[in-house]
Amino acid sequence: MEQLSIQQLIDAGVHFGCRVSRWNPKMAPYILGRRSLVHVIDLRQTVRGLIRAQNFLYHLVSEGQQILWVGTKRQIKGVIHDAGQRTGMPTVTERWIGGTLTNFSVIRSRLRRLEELESMEESGSVSQYSKKVIASLRREHRKISRNLSGIREMSGIPGAMVVVDPGREYNAVREANKMGLAVIGLLDTDCSTDGVDIVIPGNDDALRSVRLLVESLARSIEEGASAHRDRMASTGAAERSSDEVSGDEPRPTRGRSLKRPAKSEEASLVDSLPEAGTGSGDPEGSPEAGATENDATKEGEKDVAPSVVTD
Repeated sequence: MEQLSIQQLIDAGVHFGCRVSRWNPKMAPYILGRRSLVHVIDLRQTVRGLIRAQNFLYHLVSEGQQILWVGTKRQIKGVIHDAGQRTGMPTVTERWIGGTLTNFSVIRSRLRRLEELESMEESGSVSQYSKKVIASLRREHRKISRNLSGIREMSGIPGAMVVVDPGREYNAVREANKMGLAVIGLLDTDCSTDGVDIVIPGNDDALRSVRLLVESLARSIEEGASAHRDRMASTGAAERSSDEVSGDEPRPTRGRSLKRPAKSEEASLVDSLPEAGTGSGDPEGSPEAGATENDATKEGEKDVAPSVVTD
């Protein structure tokens, strides 16, 4: 994962905080000093929080979990929307609907209603209603689409939440804490760190600052998603190969040949076989015994023949 340098953060204006009169004392560990009644953020703390967030998001996404992007400020809506489109993750950019996480079943029912209204528009069945009803249905469609279109692909509770300015999105942070979600927050000096698990101190008002930090987090999510796809592909290939091997057909011997027993072993095997014939155990009644005696007689005659001397 590519890490941002201090110079890049300075060029984007990440180190600029809020006015001294608006500061939150809980952000004191992340403040380096002040200049002209404006607090200066310690960029070493920013880099430390950014690295922690990148590693956490990478491992979470590589396990197949989703990340929810939340940012409703007017100047950063486009950045959050682009990050969601780039990573394929759900986003909330208009307003946080109460119960988005704690009452997710109702949210899913409203999304099903959105799909129903869209199918009516596509099929043309909406034309059978009066003009007043059609206007009401289209107004309902615009409202649901504006508030919930970013989380249409969110099939369940995500694994973590990335929030820009948790002080503004306090309802989202409270619901995430109640559901046990990890919260990664981009905080300015006027925010509270309560409920935020990974703090990234930085300027959350400037467009360049927010875009730089959000793109850095988006890259780690993309790398985690790529690792997850590779792992799923390797797992699928392994399952297919195991299915091919574990079929009903017998396995081949893989080139192994059966060894012929030695002569001594073959003789012992022949001796251990039951004797044929009368079955009384008499070797004379068996054809093998007769054949053995004839062979012995012939061998004896061959041995004796050379010793005969004729006058």
